[in-house]
Amino acid sequence: MRDLGAGFSYLMQGQRWVARHGKQYGFGLLPGLITLVLYAAALVALALYGQDFVAWATPFADSWTSPWQGLFRGLLTVVLFALALLLSVVTFTAVTLLIGQPFYESLSEQVDRDVSPDGTAPESGLPLWRELWISARDSLRVLVRAALWGVLLFGLGFVPVAGQTAVPVIGFFVTGFFLTEELTAVALQRRRVELRDRLTLLRSRKTLVWGFGTPLAVAFLIPFVAVFLMPGAVAGATLMARDLLGEETGDADGDRAGADDQEEVPAD
Repeated sequence: MRDLGAGFSYLMQGQRWVARHGKQYGFGLLPGLITLVLYAAALVALALYGQDFVAWATPFADSWTSPWQGLFRGLLTVVLFALALLLSVVTFTAVTLLIGQPFYESLSEQVDRDVSPDGTAPESGLPLWRELWISARDSLRVLVRAALWGVLLFGLGFVPVAGQTAVPVIGFFVTGFFLTEELTAVALQRRRVELRDRLTLLRSRKTLVWGFGTPLAVAFLIPFVAVFLMPGAVAGATLMARDLLGEETGDADGDRAGADDQEEVPAD
């Protein structure tokens, strides 16, 4: 369980790191703002036309009497919007990272240099276009996995009691895992760690991943919060990636990165 607290510690250390590097933090807000505008427009459109879409998708309910038709389609509209919010949280990070790839790469490298004992940072050695292609390809593969989970949770949401209690909690943990994968990918791709190996690495320390990603998933539900947390989340994910790979880490913010001497903490 100490991994759970350590994951949250990395999230906080990342926020403190960008707070001390104001220039990089300022540039880091731009990709998030662009993505936020795009997502807000999509969600507003869904809110305005979601009910019409549900009515079009359920022609079999046209002959139902009141109030059953309204209750049925109203419930489906709410569930559709909730699913859209869940997918927005998962995909927001991927889209923002893709838009802000050059900056986040630079930010992650700077974090590596800042905490590395020898002041160096791993480099992929790949041209920018190749890095962008790999990032887009891997993000799409992750989003397919996230979408499958979203469909499963959507279906489980109709289970009485559990669908309104346990399923949303599970959804936050699933979302937190995929958020963490996207964020650590910035540092791990520079180390030429392939997607399959990244997923295996994260699954080996699931409580660490949940401690980092689940609070972030909850925070991302609040409008505008994701924009302001993204630069620090990338910084914190870089610190956590070093821990996952067993790399030696120096001081990041006055404390040893990986609180509680994380390098000595066995994986759960």
